[in-house]
Amino acid sequence: MTADFPKITIVTPSYNQGKYLEDTILSVLGQGYPNLEYIIIDGGSTDDSVAIIKKYENQLAYWVSEKDEGLYHGLQKGFAKSTGEIMAWLNADDMYHKKSLFLVVDLFEKFKEVHWLMGSNTFFDESGYPFTYDDQPYAQRWSQTRLLLFNGHFIQQESVFWRRGLWEKAGGFISQDYSLAADFELWIRFFRYEKLYSTSFMLSGFRFRNENQKSFNQRNQYLEQVYALTDQEKKISPNLHLRFCRLLISLTKLIPKRKWREKIIANILQLPPKIIFDRNEGFVFSKR
Repeated sequence: MTADFPKITIVTPSYNQGKYLEDTILSVLGQGYPNLEYIIIDGGSTDDSVAIIKKYENQLAYWVSEKDEGLYHGLQKGFAKSTGEIMAWLNADDMYHKKSLFLVVDLFEKFKEVHWLMGSNTFFDESGYPFTYDDQPYAQRWSQTRLLLFNGHFIQQESVFWRRGLWEKAGGFISQDYSLAADFELWIRFFRYEKLYSTSFMLSGFRFRNENQKSFNQRNQYLEQVYALTDQEKKISPNLHLRFCRLLISLTKLIPKRKWREKIIANILQLPPKIIFDRNEGFVFSKR
């Protein structure tokens, strides 16, 4: 049966996240996906994380608990063990939505031109209740141009899946040079080779915590690394193109209707179409 399903590798890096870790593990194992390679890399937790991992170890492809050099070092160790055709990582407090792994496979199978994919941005509160918010037009459609012009605010890491071929083409590693923004550095490398497609389907959610959350407590440091990375990439990418796009976007302010402005800006940014559900055709591309 598993031969009918491509192998999916999910890596969860963890350190003293026992309060949330079991929810994360169950969101992965509870998918019921028959060809899953689930790897957990624990950084030597001193809370109950190891006991939680051991509770599910017979369903894991690999796990270890030992001192490491942080989140991205743990991820690199995990992906070095991986063999899946489709890859992703899920941090130890985030969660997948129901049947998301089956959905990812269906989308990759139908749209062969898609090599990496981001689900609709969704979130969980401290208690694990899901919610959404979206305050920008085209906020969940991305291109390399948009990434560089708007400094990458933000591709939702936990909702991103990619094919192994893209991972290998982009070097097959998680950078250890950026303590907070190595995810963003990986997206920059992916964009050099393939478009990022998005979908209106919910794949995963980011959990907002009330305490000890790096993405909140160290947000300014994260953004400093993001800006440094975009500045480096702009030196590689044609700067004239970005300037021209910025000029065109500024001129759209003269267009009276917001709907027209948004459509034109989406074209300027070369945003790929979004994968949505159509009652008659199922999965389809849409430029909305």
